[in-house]
Amino acid sequence: MEIKNLLVQLNETKASDLLLAGNNYAYLRINNSLQKIEDRLVPPKEVEDLVTPLIQPDKMEEFKRVKELDTSYQDEMARYRINLHYQMGSMGATIRRIPRDVPSLESLHLPEIVTDFANTQRGLILVTGPTGCGKSTTQAAMIDHINQRRPAHIITIEDPIEFVHTPKLALIEQREVGFDTDSFGEALKRALRQVPDVILVGEMRDLESIQMAITGAETGHIVISTLHTQDAVQSIDRVIDVFPPHAQVQIRTQLSMTLAGILSQQLLPRKDGKGLVGAYEILVCTSAIRNIIRKGSTQDIYSMLELGGQYKMITMDTSLYNLYKKDLVTAEEALNYAVNHEKLAKWIKSGI
Repeated sequence: MEIKNLLVQLNETKASDLLLAGNNYAYLRINNSLQKIEDRLVPPKEVEDLVTPLIQPDKMEEFKRVKELDTSYQDEMARYRINLHYQMGSMGATIRRIPRDVPSLESLHLPEIVTDFANTQRGLILVTGPTGCGKSTTQAAMIDHINQRRPAHIITIEDPIEFVHTPKLALIEQREVGFDTDSFGEALKRALRQVPDVILVGEMRDLESIQMAITGAETGHIVISTLHTQDAVQSIDRVIDVFPPHAQVQIRTQLSMTLAGILSQQLLPRKDGKGLVGAYEILVCTSAIRNIIRKGSTQDIYSMLELGGQYKMITMDTSLYNLYKKDLVTAEEALNYAVNHEKLAKWIKSGI
């Protein structure tokens, strides 16, 4: 087993990930399912030998010191996001494939409202969902949309850099945490002095990065970022709950004024076995939703989403049900990804 051959398989099968761990089988993740590469357990030393050529020596020293590493690698086929870790005393690696070409919003078959989000002039736009649901790809497509259409100054802050953007109409600076800057929070603070129009934050991880992202949107920039949350309400609650109780009234007010919209997404296996299909919840921050955020009654947002069709809003469960009605996913898969399992089960049973 050689790492070059494994990367060739990763690209030829269009798998999302290569997973390696000592005393385990090697796997490719294809359409959210694991497929074994060889019918033998990979010894711990072989995992280390496979991965080491992909990692810069100083990064490998850092990994052996702190026992965790997120980094990237690039060859003639693609770019890769690599996570190294230890498990039971031996090295494990998850290698995610990132296509060289940035996909367009149209090629991803994203909802029309995502184009509207990308065309906005200011505000906070959140792309949320579980790990592996394509959040980074959606963000990259939004940045590329802006890059092709206006001479904006775009700054991305990522850990590590995933899609590499070629300047078209925009000036694009891509900063990698740990290489170009020490932290998301520090990079965001400095970004506000670098006269950007658009700021992409790879992930809002803590109070400092969330506060600076809101401040960036508050000062007239477009800020695009992600959260690992399942739906729009959870996303708003997560942002607010990270702050201490005495600061939450102020944050609710700031968020109500700066939030432009939320796209929550999940990827489901298609019923015909031909890849994955997206389900999307969409929140557009209307005056009514801004008022709900200020008051702290976020549970009321669910009814606003259900009634907000004229603003292109939709709930995750409605999106899942639409996929089921179009015969794109099975009822079982739709229910596996439901926010309100009981409600979606009733819709499927009644055939409304």
